[in-house]
Amino acid sequence: MPELPEVTALVADLHRRAVGRVLERFDIFAFAALKTVALAPADLHGRRIDGVERHGKFLDLRLGEDHLVVHLARAGWIRWHDQLPRTSTRPGRGPLAARLTLTEEGDAGPSAWLDITEAGTKKNLAISLVRDPAEVPGIARLGPDPLDDSFTLEVFSAVLTACGKARIKGVLRNQSLIAGIGNAYSDEILHVARMSPFKPADMSAEDVARLYEALRSTLREAVDRAVGVAAADLKHEKKSHLRVHGRPGEPCPVCGDTIRQVIYSDSTLEYCPTCQTGGTPLADRVLSRLLK
Repeated sequence: MPELPEVTALVADLHRRAVGRVLERFDIFAFAALKTVALAPADLHGRRIDGVERHGKFLDLRLGEDHLVVHLARAGWIRWHDQLPRTSTRPGRGPLAARLTLTEEGDAGPSAWLDITEAGTKKNLAISLVRDPAEVPGIARLGPDPLDDSFTLEVFSAVLTACGKARIKGVLRNQSLIAGIGNAYSDEILHVARMSPFKPADMSAEDVARLYEALRSTLREAVDRAVGVAAADLKHEKKSHLRVHGRPGEPCPVCGDTIRQVIYSDSTLEYCPTCQTGGTPLADRVLSRLLK
Protein backbone atom coordinates (compact mmCIF):
# COMPACT_ATOMS: atom_id res chain seq x y z
CA MET A 1 0.00 0.00 0.00
CA PRO A 2 1.43 3.42 -0.90
CA GLU A 3 1.92 5.53 2.21
CA LEU A 4 2.96 9.12 2.83
CA PRO A 5 6.45 8.88 1.23
CA GLU A 6 5.23 7.12 -1.93
CA VAL A 7 2.22 9.41 -2.39
CA THR A 8 4.51 12.42 -1.88
CA ALA A 9 6.75 11.05 -4.65
CA LEU A 10 3.74 10.44 -6.93
CA VAL A 11 2.65 14.04 -6.36
CA ALA A 12 6.11 15.30 -7.33
CA ASP A 13 6.21 13.06 -10.41
CA LEU A 14 2.73 14.05 -11.58
CA HIS A 15 3.38 17.73 -10.88
CA ARG A 16 6.32 17.54 -13.28
CA ARG A 17 4.49 15.53 -15.94
CA ALA A 18 0.83 16.55 -15.76
CA VAL A 19 0.47 20.13 -14.54
CA GLY A 20 -0.35 22.37 -17.50
CA ARG A 21 -1.83 19.58 -19.60
CA VAL A 22 -5.50 19.44 -20.52
CA LEU A 23 -7.77 16.54 -19.61
CA GLU A 24 -9.27 15.54 -22.96
CA ARG A 25 -11.14 12.50 -21.62
CA PHE A 26 -11.67 10.81 -18.27
CA ASP A 27 -12.95 7.24 -18.60
CA ILE A 28 -14.03 5.01 -15.72
CA PHE A 29 -13.76 1.25 -16.27
CA ALA A 30 -14.22 0.01 -12.69
CA PHE A 31 -17.50 1.70 -11.90
CA ALA A 32 -17.46 0.68 -8.21
CA ALA A 33 -14.31 2.76 -7.76
CA LEU A 34 -16.19 6.01 -8.43
CA LYS A 35 -17.51 7.11 -5.05
CA THR A 36 -19.25 10.38 -5.95
CA VAL A 37 -22.17 11.42 -8.18
CA ALA A 38 -22.24 15.23 -7.90
CA LEU A 39 -19.79 15.53 -10.80
CA ALA A 40 -19.63 13.22 -13.81
CA PRO A 41 -16.27 12.30 -15.43
CA ALA A 42 -17.36 14.18 -18.57
CA ASP A 43 -17.71 17.37 -16.50
CA LEU A 44 -13.91 17.49 -16.28
CA HIS A 45 -13.26 17.16 -20.00
CA GLY A 46 -11.36 20.17 -21.36
CA ARG A 47 -10.08 21.21 -17.94
CA ARG A 48 -6.46 22.13 -17.34
CA ILE A 49 -4.60 20.34 -14.55
CA ASP A 50 -3.53 23.23 -12.34
CA GLY A 51 -1.92 21.36 -9.46
CA VAL A 52 -1.30 18.07 -7.68
CA GLU A 53 -1.44 17.76 -3.89
CA ARG A 54 -1.41 15.15 -1.14
CA HIS A 55 -3.80 14.76 1.80
CA GLY A 56 -2.52 11.91 3.96
CA LYS A 57 -2.54 8.96 1.54
CA PHE A 58 -4.94 10.71 -0.86
CA LEU A 59 -3.77 12.03 -4.24
CA ASP A 60 -5.51 15.23 -5.40
CA LEU A 61 -5.47 16.56 -8.99
CA ARG A 62 -6.84 20.10 -9.14
CA LEU A 63 -8.73 20.97 -12.35
CA GLY A 64 -9.96 24.54 -12.14
CA GLU A 65 -12.45 24.70 -9.28
CA ASP A 66 -12.85 20.92 -9.08
CA HIS A 67 -10.73 18.07 -7.77
CA LEU A 68 -10.08 14.49 -8.85
CA VAL A 69 -9.15 12.69 -5.63
CA VAL A 70 -7.73 9.15 -5.59
CA HIS A 71 -7.10 6.79 -2.70
CA LEU A 72 -4.99 3.92 -3.99
CA ALA A 73 -5.88 1.57 -1.10
CA ARG A 74 -3.81 -1.60 -0.86
CA ALA A 75 -3.29 -2.55 -4.50
CA GLY A 76 -3.93 0.62 -6.50
CA TRP A 77 -1.32 2.45 -8.55
CA ILE A 78 -0.71 5.26 -11.05
CA ARG A 79 0.87 4.50 -14.44
CA TRP A 80 2.04 7.17 -16.90
CA HIS A 81 2.21 6.40 -20.64
CA ASP A 82 3.58 8.47 -23.51
CA GLN A 83 1.91 6.11 -25.98
CA LEU A 84 -1.60 4.66 -25.79
CA PRO A 85 -1.23 1.32 -23.96
CA ARG A 86 -2.88 -1.82 -25.25
CA THR A 87 -4.48 -2.56 -21.90
CA SER A 88 -7.95 -4.10 -21.95
CA THR A 89 -10.60 -1.45 -21.31
CA ARG A 90 -13.48 -3.90 -20.85
CA PRO A 91 -15.08 -3.31 -17.45
CA GLY A 92 -14.19 -6.09 -15.03
CA ARG A 93 -11.31 -7.35 -17.17
CA GLY A 94 -7.81 -6.57 -16.02
CA PRO A 95 -6.50 -4.04 -13.50
CA LEU A 96 -7.46 -0.84 -15.35
CA ALA A 97 -9.89 1.21 -13.22
CA ALA A 98 -9.74 4.61 -14.95
CA ARG A 99 -7.81 6.46 -17.65
CA LEU A 100 -7.02 10.13 -18.10
CA THR A 101 -6.28 11.11 -21.71
CA LEU A 102 -4.15 14.26 -21.70
CA THR A 103 -3.17 16.81 -24.32
CA GLU A 104 -0.76 19.71 -24.40
CA GLU A 105 -2.51 23.07 -24.53
CA GLY A 106 -2.97 24.02 -28.16
CA ASP A 107 -2.23 20.53 -29.52
CA ALA A 108 -4.78 18.71 -31.65
CA GLY A 109 -4.41 15.21 -30.18
CA PRO A 110 -3.50 13.23 -27.06
CA SER A 111 0.10 13.36 -25.85
CA ALA A 112 -0.07 11.21 -22.71
CA TRP A 113 -2.26 8.78 -20.80
CA LEU A 114 -2.51 8.37 -17.04
CA ASP A 115 -3.92 5.03 -15.92
CA ILE A 116 -5.31 4.34 -12.45
CA THR A 117 -5.06 0.60 -11.80
CA GLU A 118 -5.86 -1.89 -9.06
CA ALA A 119 -4.51 -5.42 -8.88
CA GLY A 120 -6.11 -8.42 -7.20
CA THR A 121 -9.71 -9.32 -6.46
CA LYS A 122 -10.24 -7.22 -3.34
CA LYS A 123 -11.25 -3.85 -4.77
CA ASN A 124 -10.90 -0.85 -2.43
CA LEU A 125 -9.62 1.81 -4.84
CA ALA A 126 -11.60 5.05 -4.42
CA ILE A 127 -11.98 7.85 -6.99
CA SER A 128 -13.89 11.00 -6.02
CA LEU A 129 -14.81 14.01 -8.18
CA VAL A 130 -15.56 16.92 -5.84
CA ARG A 131 -15.63 20.69 -5.57
CA ASP A 132 -13.68 20.58 -2.31
CA PRO A 133 -11.36 17.76 -1.13
CA ALA A 134 -12.97 18.03 2.31
CA GLU A 135 -16.11 16.53 0.75
CA VAL A 136 -14.28 13.19 0.68
CA PRO A 137 -15.07 11.57 4.06
CA GLY A 138 -11.60 10.07 4.44
CA ILE A 139 -9.97 13.48 3.99
CA ALA A 140 -12.44 15.21 6.30
CA ARG A 141 -11.45 12.77 9.08
CA LEU A 142 -7.68 13.09 8.63
CA GLY A 143 -5.52 13.89 11.59
CA PRO A 144 -2.45 16.16 11.37
CA ASP A 145 0.25 15.53 8.78
CA PRO A 146 3.32 14.19 10.63
CA LEU A 147 5.79 16.11 8.43
CA ASP A 148 4.02 19.44 8.71
CA ASP A 149 5.79 22.08 10.79
CA SER A 150 2.71 22.32 13.01
CA PHE A 151 3.11 18.68 14.06
CA THR A 152 5.25 19.41 17.10
CA LEU A 153 6.35 17.14 19.91
CA GLU A 154 3.61 18.69 22.05
CA VAL A 155 0.94 17.87 19.45
CA PHE A 156 2.19 14.30 19.17
CA SER A 157 2.28 13.90 22.95
CA ALA A 158 -1.34 15.08 23.21
CA VAL A 159 -2.42 12.55 20.56
CA LEU A 160 -0.77 9.69 22.46
CA THR A 161 -2.11 10.77 25.85
CA ALA A 162 -5.66 10.87 24.49
CA CYS A 163 -5.28 7.28 23.25
CA GLY A 164 -4.56 5.91 26.72
CA LYS A 165 -3.83 2.18 26.72
CA ALA A 166 -4.36 1.68 22.98
CA ARG A 167 -1.48 -0.17 21.31
CA ILE A 168 0.95 2.24 19.69
CA LYS A 169 1.05 0.30 16.41
CA GLY A 170 -2.68 0.92 15.89
CA VAL A 171 -2.39 4.56 16.94
CA LEU A 172 0.29 5.27 14.35
CA ARG A 173 -1.88 3.68 11.63
CA ASN A 174 -5.09 5.50 12.60
CA GLN A 175 -5.61 8.13 9.88
CA SER A 176 -7.94 10.15 12.10
CA LEU A 177 -5.08 10.61 14.58
CA ILE A 178 -2.03 10.95 12.29
CA ALA A 179 -2.34 11.14 8.50
CA GLY A 180 -0.34 9.09 6.04
CA ILE A 181 1.30 6.27 8.05
CA GLY A 182 0.32 2.71 7.18
CA ASN A 183 1.35 -0.81 8.10
CA ALA A 184 4.87 -0.75 6.67
CA TYR A 185 6.12 2.57 8.03
CA SER A 186 4.55 2.02 11.45
CA ASP A 187 6.72 -1.12 11.71
CA GLU A 188 9.77 0.84 10.55
CA ILE A 189 9.17 3.73 12.95
CA LEU A 190 8.75 1.42 15.93
CA HIS A 191 11.93 -0.48 15.03
CA VAL A 192 13.92 2.77 14.84
CA ALA A 193 12.42 3.83 18.19
CA ARG A 194 13.26 0.39 19.69
CA MET A 195 9.67 0.10 20.87
CA SER A 196 7.18 -2.78 21.02
CA PRO A 197 4.18 -2.53 18.66
CA PHE A 198 2.01 -3.50 21.64
CA LYS A 199 3.27 -0.74 23.94
CA PRO A 200 0.44 1.49 25.31
CA ALA A 201 0.22 4.91 23.68
CA ASP A 202 0.19 6.76 27.02
CA MET A 203 3.92 6.51 27.70
CA SER A 204 6.66 8.45 29.45
CA ALA A 205 7.84 11.81 28.12
CA GLU A 206 11.21 10.25 27.29
CA ASP A 207 9.56 7.52 25.20
CA VAL A 208 7.30 10.04 23.46
CA ALA A 209 10.33 12.12 22.44
CA ARG A 210 12.18 9.05 21.15
CA LEU A 211 9.19 7.88 19.14
CA TYR A 212 8.57 11.38 17.75
CA GLU A 213 12.15 11.62 16.50
CA ALA A 214 11.94 8.13 14.98
CA LEU A 215 8.66 8.99 13.25
CA ARG A 216 9.90 12.22 11.71
CA SER A 217 13.34 10.91 10.69
CA THR A 218 11.98 7.67 9.19
CA LEU A 219 9.39 9.46 7.08
CA ARG A 220 11.74 12.25 6.00
CA GLU A 221 14.41 9.79 4.91
CA ALA A 222 11.83 7.76 2.98
CA VAL A 223 10.51 10.90 1.26
CA ASP A 224 14.05 11.99 0.35
CA ARG A 225 14.70 8.60 -1.23
CA ALA A 226 11.36 8.40 -3.04
CA VAL A 227 11.00 11.87 -4.54
CA GLY A 228 12.50 11.85 -8.02
CA VAL A 229 12.02 8.10 -8.47
CA ALA A 230 9.71 7.22 -11.37
CA ALA A 231 6.32 5.86 -10.37
CA ALA A 232 7.12 2.50 -11.96
CA ASP A 233 10.10 2.06 -9.62
CA LEU A 234 8.62 3.36 -6.37
CA LYS A 235 7.38 0.01 -5.04
CA HIS A 236 10.82 -1.56 -5.45
CA GLU A 237 12.49 1.49 -3.91
CA LYS A 238 10.26 1.25 -0.85
CA LYS A 239 10.67 -2.50 -0.36
CA SER A 240 14.44 -2.43 -0.79
CA HIS A 241 14.90 0.03 2.09
CA LEU A 242 12.53 -1.49 4.67
CA ARG A 243 14.38 -2.66 7.78
CA VAL A 244 11.88 -5.10 9.30
CA HIS A 245 8.53 -4.88 7.53
CA GLY A 246 7.99 -7.74 5.11
CA ARG A 247 11.24 -9.41 6.23
CA PRO A 248 10.27 -12.19 8.69
CA GLY A 249 13.02 -14.74 9.16
CA GLU A 250 15.76 -12.36 8.03
CA PRO A 251 18.41 -10.95 10.40
CA CYS A 252 17.75 -7.60 12.02
CA PRO A 253 20.03 -4.99 10.37
CA VAL A 254 20.85 -3.55 13.81
CA CYS A 255 21.46 -6.53 16.11
CA GLY A 256 21.31 -9.62 13.89
CA ASP A 257 18.41 -11.28 15.75
CA THR A 258 15.74 -12.97 13.62
CA ILE A 259 12.89 -10.68 12.60
CA ARG A 260 9.57 -12.06 13.85
CA GLN A 261 6.03 -11.71 12.53
CA VAL A 262 2.55 -11.43 14.01
CA ILE A 263 -0.26 -12.43 11.66
CA TYR A 264 -3.69 -10.78 11.63
CA SER A 265 -6.70 -11.65 9.48
CA ASP A 266 -5.71 -9.30 6.66
CA SER A 267 -2.24 -8.01 7.52
CA THR A 268 0.97 -8.70 9.42
CA LEU A 269 3.42 -6.80 11.57
CA GLU A 270 7.16 -7.45 11.78
CA TYR A 271 9.56 -6.57 14.60
CA CYS A 272 12.88 -7.47 16.17
CA PRO A 273 12.60 -9.10 19.63
CA THR A 274 16.05 -7.95 20.77
CA CYS A 275 15.61 -4.34 19.65
CA GLN A 276 11.95 -3.89 20.55
CA THR A 277 10.59 -6.36 23.11
CA GLY A 278 13.48 -7.21 25.43
CA GLY A 279 14.09 -10.48 23.62
CA THR A 280 10.55 -11.77 24.21
CA PRO A 281 8.55 -12.86 21.12
CA LEU A 282 5.07 -11.38 20.88
CA ALA A 283 2.08 -13.70 21.00
CA ASP A 284 0.78 -14.62 17.55
CA ARG A 285 -2.81 -15.72 18.16
CA VAL A 286 -3.44 -16.75 14.55
CA LEU A 287 -0.36 -18.97 14.47
CA SER A 288 -1.19 -20.37 17.91
CA ARG A 289 -4.63 -21.45 16.72
CA LEU A 290 -3.12 -23.14 13.67
CA LEU A 291 -0.72 -25.15 15.85
CA LYS A 292 -3.43 -26.46 18.19
